[in-house]
Amino acid sequence: MLAQYLDISPRVQEALKNGEPVVALESTIIAHGMPYPQNKTTALEVENIIRNNGAVPASIAIINGKLKAGLSTEEIDLLAKSGSRVPKASRRDIPFLVAKKSHGATTVASTMIIAALAGIRFFATGGIGGVHRGATETMDISADLQELARTNVAVVSAGAKSILDLALTLEYLETQGVPVVGYQTKEFPAFYTRKSDLKVDYKVDEPLEIAQALKAKWDLGIDGGVLIANPIPAADQMEFEPINQAIELAIAEVERLGIKGKETTPFLLSKIEKLTQGASLKANIQLVFNNAKLAAQIAKAYSEMR
Repeated sequence: MLAQYLDISPRVQEALKNGEPVVALESTIIAHGMPYPQNKTTALEVENIIRNNGAVPASIAIINGKLKAGLSTEEIDLLAKSGSRVPKASRRDIPFLVAKKSHGATTVASTMIIAALAGIRFFATGGIGGVHRGATETMDISADLQELARTNVAVVSAGAKSILDLALTLEYLETQGVPVVGYQTKEFPAFYTRKSDLKVDYKVDEPLEIAQALKAKWDLGIDGGVLIANPIPAADQMEFEPINQAIELAIAEVERLGIKGKETTPFLLSKIEKLTQGASLKANIQLVFNNAKLAAQIAKAYSEMR
């Protein structure tokens, strides 16, 4: 029955059959993350980085109602050119987009779901969603956090997007039993910067150590993912105070305009890009490249163990 909904590309299918390492990639960053053709160029470069580090990339999206694990260059181009006309697809959206045979750009949550259906254990992204600032009143909490608690996919990211309440995001993950691992750091990275003054659960220095912990977790039947927090390279990070000022201004604009729900994050990221004269987008691209490399290394180590 699953075959009528799930379409795994031949290369990804071959890799999974042969036990090769595979790394999933989301498609929201293509359709909603940056303008064309930079979005297409970035998506293809991320795939190349994964290949160059010994793994097989599997970009994920919903195309004509099919859950796709492994996109062709033409499908990436379609999402890149269509941009925000392609709806963001989280867990709640999947059945409706499938039933309507529509396209969907997958978020962290829906990418994890489709990756798990395909048998992919590793996923590289920019930053996860989390608890929004002011959530004590709005209850605006990303579905990404629940997905990390329930779905057996390890997520490599540069922490959570710094537009969020990072302290509450970590509290939520702790409540849900999701381990937060810092790669070569004890401090939870804040997306554009390496600094947050918040601590991770475990500092791990080598991809093999992460792979060993993941194998133990899943062998023991402890369901759920792991958040692997990989700081943006020091040379690419933004200065702490200026980026925080830009974030505060962007949040004030969101509140003034009354923007809510799934439109909030794209608006904030776009506004921050304007306020930083494009510097935030450059940082975003570099941290995604960095995460793709680490995810491939962890997936390769896990594959070799098995």
